[in-house]
Amino acid sequence: MNFDEMTARIATGEGFIAALDQSGGSTPKALRGYGVEDHAWTNEEEMFGLIHEMRQRIIESPCFGNGKVIGAILFEKTMEGESGGKSVPARLKERGIVPFLKVDKGLQDERDGVQLMKPNPGLEAMCARAKELGVFGTKMRSVIKSADPVGIKANVHQQFAEAVRILSSGLVPILEPEYDITATDRAEGEKIMLEAIEEGLGALPEGQQVMLKLSIPKEAGLFAGLVDHPKVLRVVALSGGYSTDEACSELAKNPGMIASFSRGLLQDLRAQQRDDEFDATLSGAIDRIHAASMA
Repeated sequence: MNFDEMTARIATGEGFIAALDQSGGSTPKALRGYGVEDHAWTNEEEMFGLIHEMRQRIIESPCFGNGKVIGAILFEKTMEGESGGKSVPARLKERGIVPFLKVDKGLQDERDGVQLMKPNPGLEAMCARAKELGVFGTKMRSVIKSADPVGIKANVHQQFAEAVRILSSGLVPILEPEYDITATDRAEGEKIMLEAIEEGLGALPEGQQVMLKLSIPKEAGLFAGLVDHPKVLRVVALSGGYSTDEACSELAKNPGMIASFSRGLLQDLRAQQRDDEFDATLSGAIDRIHAASMA
């Protein structure tokens, strides 16, 4: 797939985006969820080797290339790795799956009810390498924990500022200002966030598009205007701590949003499963998430 073909696949594809980008501090938790305890590795290299084996198993599973997964978000080390004898981005595209790269460097300490992204001076170099490997777009996550207008606007402004850098590198950014689903003021705060996102979209030059990865809103249908916005290629939803069934149920209430789940996709996969068990479990999750995305 070339860039235009990948754009069309993401814009109109009837499927969802898999989040395979656990990194750094989240990797041990992901491995434990997969049934691999901490004593199975002795250093960071071995740890990342084990998570790469899990991701290879997912990518090479027959059900992963059945057309229901239209994109996959990768960690940098995964992007640089191989699967099926090819680079991971090339193998994904061979299977009809558009590759994205997680580019943020983690979160700053909370201030004004949000956690902004850490500075990322190497972003352009990372984007250049991703483009060289055939990656289509990027993803970057920050977090909103309360309905503080100052913090929310700062959070969204930072997302758009980084998006401009990514667009100038020739990639399509996914902005992810995640709203903590446990926040008691989420309904109020999501409306403040929506207004800030609309302002950011309005400031983008004509002809440029971004993607948005958002928590499934407390008020169903809140993001319908973003789904139809000419500067938004696609709106995707994160599972945000919901189980697969909960995330799918909530997502189905928001037509036009598609899933970009991590926990919701991987929660029942185990290293100890036989290949047929693993494939059947993954297939069941893919089918449920696809159905919710197409509701």
